[in-house]
Amino acid sequence: MTSHQKNLERAGCRAEWFVAVSLTTCVAFVLAGQTLWSKLANPWVLAFVFFWLFGVILGSAMSVVRHAEHLAALLGEPYGTLVLTLSVTFIEVMSISAVMLHGQNNPSLVRDTLIAVIMINLNGMVGISLLAGAWKHREQDYNLQGANAYLGVIIPLAVLSLVLPNYTTTTAGPTLSHPQEWALALLTVGLYSVFLGVQTGRHRGYFSLSETDEVVQHKEATSAPHSLPYHVLLLTLYILPVVYLAEQLAHPVDYLTETLHAPQAWSGVVIAVLVATPEAIGATRAALANQMQRSVNIFLGSVLSTIGLTVPAMLIVSNWTHHPIILGVEHGNIVLLVLTLGVSILTFASGRTNVLQGLVHLLLFVTFLLLLVQG
Repeated sequence: MTSHQKNLERAGCRAEWFVAVSLTTCVAFVLAGQTLWSKLANPWVLAFVFFWLFGVILGSAMSVVRHAEHLAALLGEPYGTLVLTLSVTFIEVMSISAVMLHGQNNPSLVRDTLIAVIMINLNGMVGISLLAGAWKHREQDYNLQGANAYLGVIIPLAVLSLVLPNYTTTTAGPTLSHPQEWALALLTVGLYSVFLGVQTGRHRGYFSLSETDEVVQHKEATSAPHSLPYHVLLLTLYILPVVYLAEQLAHPVDYLTETLHAPQAWSGVVIAVLVATPEAIGATRAALANQMQRSVNIFLGSVLSTIGLTVPAMLIVSNWTHHPIILGVEHGNIVLLVLTLGVSILTFASGRTNVLQGLVHLLLFVTFLLLLVQG
């Protein structure tokens, strides 16, 4: 190992200081958590605890993304992006479960989180990435077949999970009966599994970078200061504390919605921001680096994994814990969801991106935020 590589390795080890922050936070809440929960009526304590936990979980999630990006360089696409989406989905499921099972039952939490993730990814993240990339590089290319494959699975899963429950008659309201829930869980897992087989096997080329970028990526991988096991280990060390910290975050989130009567939908938005922000940063960086294919893989893969994995996971948790959940979106969100899916079809229909497409998606995201404030 050369002296330059040794210096890079030492610098990389120093960069992992946030592991200590995450673990220290876990210890702090094990020792003093009950004392803090008893003082949430104080708005300063409530704000401090909420932003402390939110910041540590977000920082851990961003570190997960950082190591997933290193794994992407070492493994190549689409495996690196797949590691990223599965890791973030795990964080999402743990966060939703913690908030849903804590305090009073919030049956709409899963639905609110799903619609927030879709809006953040397909509108906010897509808009920012396309706008930033087009502003710097004018037009950017991506693999049209890969984008179509993503949307070909996202659209039916989104409609079946978030729209169909509004129109079933076996149960009242935007809900599904238990047989319907199990059928939906099997359908989403089965379709997502087939997609993974296509993505990593027969049609892997649909989701890969150009040959030129593959050469650059291979050079980055071979010059990386750390090995594959190192990044897997650090990724795991950053994910594990999130399981406990997400449970602690449920305390201030529940206090906001149950005691201060904040809109229930904001709980889902908080979780969605936690899981979507790191990927948004990764997608924007990729777009600015003129790697639109990787950016497309991130935001479309995030939406697909959220629906394909989070929905069945939460249906299992719901039946296991006897906490009923509401999946069907209502009122203005139905229109916004259908409009978002339709615009996404048009956006990813040419294989090239431009500024106008990014602005349209950002406009839809602003509309979603307005509906949160005044539905």
